[in-house]
Amino acid sequence: MARKGRIPELDAPRGRSGMLARTPRPSRDRFGRGTEWIARAMGTPWFLIALTLFCVAWISWNTMAPNALRFDSAANGFTALTLVLSLQASYAAPLILLAQNRQDDRDRVQIEQDRQRSERNLADTEYLAREVVALRMKITDLSEEIVTRDSLRDALRSFVEDLDARAAGESEEVVAEREERRERRERAENAERRARER
Repeated sequence: MARKGRIPELDAPRGRSGMLARTPRPSRDRFGRGTEWIARAMGTPWFLIALTLFCVAWISWNTMAPNALRFDSAANGFTALTLVLSLQASYAAPLILLAQNRQDDRDRVQIEQDRQRSERNLADTEYLAREVVALRMKITDLSEEIVTRDSLRDALRSFVEDLDARAAGESEEVVAEREERRERRERAENAERRARER
């Protein structure tokens, strides 16, 4: 039975008939992870041991096996072994460079993230320092305001005392002595306030 032409649906994009129409593409990340795995494996002692055992087995087979079974002659200097090792080295170098490039990219991203984090921390620290300075200034203003109120109260109190003394008919000497005591007290309070501000 022949299939009828399918009528395209309006909610599907043109040119695609679903998942089967997609061409598989190799993942670049998968390739990169593979190169890193190979570069990591080549840098282990097990790889060197395996490569050494491979070379020993190759040379042993081609020197001690019967002539009919040998595939690389010692007379030619083990040419096939040299070609195999050269091929392995020629692929190993670019794979290691690819792995290093991926690591450099990761390091660059990490450095950028660290720089942004440091900038945020610096901005937060500067903000907190400004807030602490503002709080300190407010506290200083409040303490000066309290001192001003206290000194104003003391001045009013002494003024009332002077008025009461004059109304009671005290002598000028008693009033002068009280004035002198008040000035001494004010000097002591001012010295104490300056010491607190330091």
